[in-house]
Amino acid sequence: MILQLQNNITEQAAIKLAAEIQAFHISYEGENYLITGSGVKEVPSQLVDKTANNWVFANDLQLGSSKFLTKKRTVQFGNVLIGGDTKNTVIIGGPCSVESEQQIRTSASFISGLGLNVLRGGCYKPRTSPYSFQGLGLEGLQLLAKMRQEFGLTVITEVRDATHIEEVIAYSDVIQVGAKAMYDQGILRACAKTQKPVLIKRGFGTTLQEFVQAAEFVLSGGNPNVILCERGIRTFETGTRFTLDLCGVAWLKQHTNLPIILDPSHAMGYAYGVADLARACVAMGIDGLLIEAHPDPSVAKSDASQQLNHPEFESLISSLRPVATSVGYNIV
Repeated sequence: MILQLQNNITEQAAIKLAAEIQAFHISYEGENYLITGSGVKEVPSQLVDKTANNWVFANDLQLGSSKFLTKKRTVQFGNVLIGGDTKNTVIIGGPCSVESEQQIRTSASFISGLGLNVLRGGCYKPRTSPYSFQGLGLEGLQLLAKMRQEFGLTVITEVRDATHIEEVIAYSDVIQVGAKAMYDQGILRACAKTQKPVLIKRGFGTTLQEFVQAAEFVLSGGNPNVILCERGIRTFETGTRFTLDLCGVAWLKQHTNLPIILDPSHAMGYAYGVADLARACVAMGIDGLLIEAHPDPSVAKSDASQQLNHPEFESLISSLRPVATSVGYNIV
């Protein structure tokens, strides 16, 4: 249950009231404090005259639920707004990993030259093998910050584990919580303490309910700027890397109030299928696409098979614009 306290209730009073009913979280949205709890089905008697509104839920999809907020949340994504009534589909482009200053500068110049706003690049890579390229770490973050300063781009990068979450928060504009880190409560709770946008990727064996509950950790901690990212789930199919769950995206659009971004690169795993998947995603009326592009994918140090080269990426963006227009969205 969510209890919206009257706007004359102070923070100290809200904390006291939450303790009285053993609520889990207190957050602040608009002009009112919200008390969020689990298992409460009616307004406790001591809060009746202090509550402006309340919502009862069948499960722990609460602050992210479309039953709580019927309108999709608006999130400031660097220089652009997504969600709400914006009808913007933000394109997040760049290499899987920051590999060198020359490589990331070439990528930043390319993204900027297309009139796009967001540059991605991994600095701490959650690799399956200990012998694979693990990322440049802090050096990579510093290079991304340098590209932001030179090209005016918004930068997004992934946090691998809680040991470097503060570094990622400090250097990035948008914090990406990867599929392998989605359950890391140390990361989620740290993200809740900032107001920077947090993009959470769905784990490849994660149900939709579990996915949104990860977002609830951030929302209930006080950060309303959460975006969900579908990037493919593991099925019986071996011909592709994962299976992009567009059915799940339809469910998320119906049942949550959070902006939704899709990642066709990781879902497909092979560059030849990324463009078709991306167009299908945009046709659903989504808030963003995350697409990997490298100056020369043949020498990429991670995920080489799924990264588009720059001419392929530019061609894809051109093909996405009429698809977006057909469903009332704008590519930004």
